[in-house]
Amino acid sequence: MYRVILVLMLVVSIEAKMIDAVAVVVQNQAITLYEIKEEMKLQKVDEKRATAILIRQKLELAEIKNRNISVDTADVYEDIVKTAKQNHMNVEQFYDAIRNSSGLTSTQVKKKVKQKLLTQKLYTDISYASMYKPSQTEIEDYYKLHIKEFSQPDGFDVVIYTSKDKNLLNTKLSNPMMLIDGVQMKAQTLHTDAISPQLTRLLNDTKVDSFTPILPNGIGGYMSFYLTKILDIKTIPLEKVKNKIINMIMFKTRQQILDDYFARLKLSAEITKVRTLESLND
Repeated sequence: MYRVILVLMLVVSIEAKMIDAVAVVVQNQAITLYEIKEEMKLQKVDEKRATAILIRQKLELAEIKNRNISVDTADVYEDIVKTAKQNHMNVEQFYDAIRNSSGLTSTQVKKKVKQKLLTQKLYTDISYASMYKPSQTEIEDYYKLHIKEFSQPDGFDVVIYTSKDKNLLNTKLSNPMMLIDGVQMKAQTLHTDAISPQLTRLLNDTKVDSFTPILPNGIGGYMSFYLTKILDIKTIPLEKVKNKIINMIMFKTRQQILDDYFARLKLSAEITKVRTLESLND
């Protein structure tokens, strides 16, 4: 019994040491080893990359504060409602989906959405003066260089599996030949110009004769698509994707502006590295 207690105390002590141990100080803001470890798990990256991500976040937080950028509660709720609708859910269903997939509470979701909106405002603030609309020549060059990106199937032949019970649907997908009450199937041809870009991407990423992941169907149930055939590939005319190309070029330009800005900021910032995860184990 005493041995078990000692082991538990040791575990707690190590965890406390992990939480308290400062790894990096960025503009007087501390990054702990525990934060780095959690970022490594979340992003599936090594310690070096996780540390770089957290340093960038601290620099962004400092810039948000310096520029007096703010977001109110109404903006946060509006963004959550918009995201829920895009996923064919109401707000409560959206919170439930996030909780089931990541374990985040509604309060944590709101906090993350607020940070996302603050960051978006910061990025706009930094890049606005340097942005420009690409010329027709730039648009045409981009189209020719990335022509494969603008070629897509005319549609998909699928069998749609639906159920109100996610566990029943999962069982059916694991055993397609099994007859299961409560799971419905319907063969259908989905034309690309009649479905959402998100569903098009999902089906494009799915191999023929295989299932997509299980998704909410927007009416309180679940669904999965079994892809049986990809219809003829067609190239979208330039005029139909011109606005998309403009957005892609501007997004790339914006990212370069931001990367350059924060690279310069990092060079001038006070950043002190204190210890690493490896040093904690020494």
